[in-house]
Amino acid sequence: MSAEGKHIDIILPDGSKRSFESQPTILDVANNIGSRLGQDTLGGFVNGQSEIKDLRFLLNHGDKLEIVTTKSGDSALEVIRHSAAHVMAEAVQKMWPEAKVTIGPVIDGGFYYDFDIPVNFQPDDLVKIEKKMYELIHKKTPVTREVFTKSEAEKKFSEQGEAYKLELIQDIADTEEISIYHQDSWYDLCRGPHVQHLGQIKAIKLTTIAGAYWRGDEKNQQLQRIYGTAFFSQKELEEHLALIEEAKKRDHRKVGKDLGLFHFHPYAPGSPFFTPKGTFIYRALQEYMQSQYVKRGYQEVMTPQIFDVELYKKSGHYDNYAENMFFSNIDDRSFSVKPMNCPGHCVLYKAEKKSYRDLPWRIADFGRLHRYERSGTMHGLTRVRTFCQDDAHIFCTIEQLQSEITGFIGFLDEVYKALGMPHYKISLSTRPEKRMGSDEVWDQSEAILKSALDELGLDYKINAGDGAFYGPKLDIEFVDALKRPWQLGTLQCDFLMPEGFELDYVGSDNTAHRPVMLHRAILGSFERFIGVYLEHVGGKLPTWLNPNQVRILTLTDQQLDYANELKQMLMSKNIRVHIDSRSEKLGLKIRESQLERVSYMLILGEKEQTQSKVSLRLLDGSNHNFMEVEEFLGVIQQDISEKHFQSPLICAS
Repeated sequence: MSAEGKHIDIILPDGSKRSFESQPTILDVANNIGSRLGQDTLGGFVNGQSEIKDLRFLLNHGDKLEIVTTKSGDSALEVIRHSAAHVMAEAVQKMWPEAKVTIGPVIDGGFYYDFDIPVNFQPDDLVKIEKKMYELIHKKTPVTREVFTKSEAEKKFSEQGEAYKLELIQDIADTEEISIYHQDSWYDLCRGPHVQHLGQIKAIKLTTIAGAYWRGDEKNQQLQRIYGTAFFSQKELEEHLALIEEAKKRDHRKVGKDLGLFHFHPYAPGSPFFTPKGTFIYRALQEYMQSQYVKRGYQEVMTPQIFDVELYKKSGHYDNYAENMFFSNIDDRSFSVKPMNCPGHCVLYKAEKKSYRDLPWRIADFGRLHRYERSGTMHGLTRVRTFCQDDAHIFCTIEQLQSEITGFIGFLDEVYKALGMPHYKISLSTRPEKRMGSDEVWDQSEAILKSALDELGLDYKINAGDGAFYGPKLDIEFVDALKRPWQLGTLQCDFLMPEGFELDYVGSDNTAHRPVMLHRAILGSFERFIGVYLEHVGGKLPTWLNPNQVRILTLTDQQLDYANELKQMLMSKNIRVHIDSRSEKLGLKIRESQLERVSYMLILGEKEQTQSKVSLRLLDGSNHNFMEVEEFLGVIQQDISEKHFQSPLICAS
């Protein structure tokens, strides 16, 4: 509303309103509610959008506001860390005035800033920079925002010789306002959000130094990157640093090497070699998903590995995804190794006529996929060039969408809980800037997904602009034991590919109708999932997934015959077992078995042999002495067949 004597009303989460004579900022609203709230305010969410707006953001009449304060968890940390990156940049330029600043975004767990500087940063420099940062923070310097036109901003940074900032400004539209944030005399080009004053940053730590290229392009200037993090208290910071140290121990590349699960070689960049032990894990996961498919009405299919590029032109991938694909010319035709299964599944759908009685048609495909990842982005199993997904597509009517989405969420929840992964977040990712289809189609598909989530009563956030080029999607972020989010599962709603491939079904009215296509995965790629899962469990796999299920430890050679007898019996039950009959001390054998994360250690001495029993040691260190063999067999068979996350003996204790 204009200033013609009318109030500007701002709506709060509880439905109440606050009225103002002129446009208020988010901070104005917070101060209007209470001075304490005002002191703690860091920004806000406006009209349900996922982007945090700066506390200096001007609100309009009717805007819905959720205020972000120092107690708002991850949202608050995002603001704190964004400001901490600016403090680091200021500290570096005060210590090295010749340094040129580039960009300093917030990332998962912290922030970084890239510098063009003629000296090489050393680990000792991080301590010095950190000290200077605390000096700046303790001054509680107010952070102010100033708005410029493009030409004014270019002049301001040109005077400072900040060439990288000038390049960023040149990419901004002439009509767009440009914001600059000040900390006394130091300032930076930034959209925000930022703290009220630097004193709101309580605890910081600079962690590592790395190399980087300007804008991620190896043809550009090489820069130096400093990583750091920030928290609201020293205690929270220390807990975070402890998790970082634990993460180093759990790194799946280290665990995979220790357990002998997979290898990489320069002959095949980004393409893992799975050993027999690693392959056991891979196949066990696949077989588990296959068993779930049988119960849930999915049918497994196989489709080709290489397609004429005309398929991907028809699907839209050639125009929207070509930079991530591998191409080859064969017989004067251009082909591509498939990066995803969906276009081939559309071809398969169309091969036979469908009626409404055939829907929903749920098909799963474990075919290998290949996508080009830049060499600098590949990381162990979590970012590879060749992989296999628990990939499936559901073709259904619009009326069936709600039940299919509900079924997907229930399926995912059951699988994640069975794997000891109960904590996950759901995001609704909406239309990206580069997309196919009309706004009407996007409006419809986004509304259906949102309605399904609302009817299920699920908490979710909206990731504006992060949808696939062909439709909106639900992204599932699993939160692991170290409190880190990993995007694994997804459900994508697609009205466009059925249109492009002219898919139809005969309805109950005996006329042709267009189906809706749902793309879905629960584990995602097996490669990425195994990497993430190894870190989540620290290599301590549940027995049904563990290639080291049982190890028999003999005290002397006198127990070897008994050990072999037990081995044959267990192997006949499809239980993986190995005998350690070395002439080593029992303590050493146990320690090595624990390092290899063996689920069950059977210790055989003279008493066990004489009584035809076993003494059992579990991976958690607990002991169950002189157990009947049949009792042990019942425990491990139950453990494997029911796919427990922990041994039933641990659960019972």
